[in-house]
Amino acid sequence: MGSAVKGVQTIDLKFQNTPGVIASYLLDTGDGLAVVDTGPSSTLPALSARLEALGATLDDVRHLLLTHIHFDHAGAAGTILARVPGARAYVHERGAKHLASPERLVASATQIYGDAMDRLWGEMLPIPPEKLTVLAGGETLQIGNLAVDALYTPGHAVHHLAYHIGPDLFVGDVGGVRLDTRQTPRAPTPPPDINLEVWRQSVAALRERDAGTLHLAHFGSYPHEAAHWDGLLDKMELDARRIHAGMEAEQDFETISEAYTKVLMQELLAEGEDLPSRYDFACPPWMSVQGLMRYWQKKAVRPS
Repeated sequence: MGSAVKGVQTIDLKFQNTPGVIASYLLDTGDGLAVVDTGPSSTLPALSARLEALGATLDDVRHLLLTHIHFDHAGAAGTILARVPGARAYVHERGAKHLASPERLVASATQIYGDAMDRLWGEMLPIPPEKLTVLAGGETLQIGNLAVDALYTPGHAVHHLAYHIGPDLFVGDVGGVRLDTRQTPRAPTPPPDINLEVWRQSVAALRERDAGTLHLAHFGSYPHEAAHWDGLLDKMELDARRIHAGMEAEQDFETISEAYTKVLMQELLAEGEDLPSRYDFACPPWMSVQGLMRYWQKKAVRPS
């Protein structure tokens, strides 16, 4: 089964009933279907519906290629693996223990989202360790008839991988948030792992890959061009400087966040009138502020 799936299929998970916010990607490996990033459990009905529209079901899925373990990328992995006995997940070694025992992940997310946890993300079930293929990055996996290069790409998260499969480069969040061609990519910078120095190194490594298409989790597929990476790095530097200036002025989080959100939304509006509202779902600005403030605080303690 799975022969009805040709090439890379984009699955719009319609997060919070909003199109164009979170994507999964589907490929036929010849040994069942592979899903790159499952999304959260709250969007599993959308994933299932798209599979059925393509003539497949969740039972045809055998491989879950996870770029990292944040809820919007890997939240549904445990639920899928519980339903599909033959499937397995692939994850970076620094994220594997949290998928096997997600209690800390859930607890920390609950501190942020409170009563909205279930509505936003749904449950995150533990994954039996024997169902995990644990990666360091640098491996080439043979999955069915596909050669899959797993690339360690930290910066957004210490457990971030990208996957290079033929002409396709699946970059999770390290490739930025870009909701359509009009928008310049922006770096999603939630706490706790943001590291701009290693993010730049990851971008440099991805630039060198011989690929034709970038597939972003937020959202969609774009040509693998220098302009994408240049735009991402330019905006990353700009946003980081804005947050740093607020901290230098001894402003509190609320003041910095309000000012940053205002200017960000103005810039997005200039690129497309629908972009601000969608961006707010894909990458809440206040979370990016939190992550960059933490980055600068850590840097002040341990300058690199």
